[in-house]
Amino acid sequence: MQDFDVVVVGAGPGGYVAAIRAAQLGMKTAIVEKEHMGGVCLNWGCIPTKALLRTAEVKHLIDHAEEFGLKVAKPEIMLDKVVERSRKIAGQLAAGIKHLMKKNKITVLEGHGSLKGKSILSVKDNTGKTEDIKAKHIILATGARARTLPHLEVDGDIVWTARHAMTPKTMPKSLVIVGSGAIGIEFASFYRTLGVEVTVIEMIDRILPQEDPEISALALKNFEKQGIKFVLSATVEKLEKTQNSAKVFVKTAKGQEIFEASNVILAIGIIGNTENLGLENTKAKVEKNQIQTNEWCQTAESGLYAIGDVAGAPWLAHKASHEAIICVEKIAGLPGVHPLNKLNIPGCTYSLPQVASIGLTEEKAKAEGRAIKVGRFPYIGNGKAIALGDSEGLVKTIFDAKTGELLGAHMIGAEVTELIQGFGIAKTLETTEADLMHTIFPHPTLSEMMHESVLNAFGRTIHI
Repeated sequence: MQDFDVVVVGAGPGGYVAAIRAAQLGMKTAIVEKEHMGGVCLNWGCIPTKALLRTAEVKHLIDHAEEFGLKVAKPEIMLDKVVERSRKIAGQLAAGIKHLMKKNKITVLEGHGSLKGKSILSVKDNTGKTEDIKAKHIILATGARARTLPHLEVDGDIVWTARHAMTPKTMPKSLVIVGSGAIGIEFASFYRTLGVEVTVIEMIDRILPQEDPEISALALKNFEKQGIKFVLSATVEKLEKTQNSAKVFVKTAKGQEIFEASNVILAIGIIGNTENLGLENTKAKVEKNQIQTNEWCQTAESGLYAIGDVAGAPWLAHKASHEAIICVEKIAGLPGVHPLNKLNIPGCTYSLPQVASIGLTEEKAKAEGRAIKVGRFPYIGNGKAIALGDSEGLVKTIFDAKTGELLGAHMIGAEVTELIQGFGIAKTLETTEADLMHTIFPHPTLSEMMHESVLNAFGRTIHI
């Protein structure tokens, strides 16, 4: 039986990072993966969807070329090439992960891993052959899958999950998207920009439920201007499929309404991959398909850990990667390891326009009973945004009125998914408004709006 210091189950952005860090720290390390190096994020999530959205961005620019003094022929969408580019990028990065495993001398075991008890993992490969391995520390990084509902059966033909929506054989004539979180909105934005009629159905009374309500309202207004239809405070009761389309029966404030489309995308969240891991052979606890852990990613079973999506929200690749580092460095006994502060995790939606945020919303800060100061700066007041032709958007910052602590930042507009990291660093450094005010932002840049938003919170805005 092979014996390791650390075995990681799952090679997504949590798992492969954990394996690399363990190897860097001198531990004999193995990683078990049954399908794709890089996991869902790299192969079927974060990366390939951004490749698709880049195509949408390029088309959007071509559609508005005359505003920049350029005359361009009407673009023709070659769907097979769009999908091919996305898959090629995913494949390139998956190959890169394999290289990193080899470079760091990590043993790669292809197959499904399940626990046989304390420190023993059974790995079953695609041929059915089973091998038992031993490890002092086992890290579960098995990720999650798309949540489905019994009355909305996915068939991959008419009713899709995100994975199907990434590799369509033909362009849908029309779409109904169930759910308006980041995944639903990204697909709505992608397909609408490519000319598809899109209707989004959401259970609550606003879109992007995790975002600050003010940002959600601005996003709704912008997407509606693009022609995306939204049905809010609505529940999907049933779905009827025909040969080439689906009827979606929706309970709304008006009563039951029927929406027909050639395809339906379910974007109603994800569910942790906790099944068939042999957890019943351990003391680890599972609640609502999430493995329960402490602040060091440890389960109730000594030597067993869980990171990433399988360990709960927020379901973000960068959260998984950060947990991987915390978990491994704690195992190694390194000094200065800090638990994850979820308020310092940025969230991004890569739609047109982009949305990004970190920390408390205005609503949550008030609910905590904090006295706050709120700053806002619109894109229309920024020279770089106007020059780019992207002058719609807002940067919003929230501070503790007594201490000046940056509590949260919420943004909508061009490139906010890049800008948000500035506020991420600020929160990690426990920055106050004074630090941000005294920071020199380069001109002309979009980042100047971050500065102006801080100034606005304290009545010192220059450009509005």
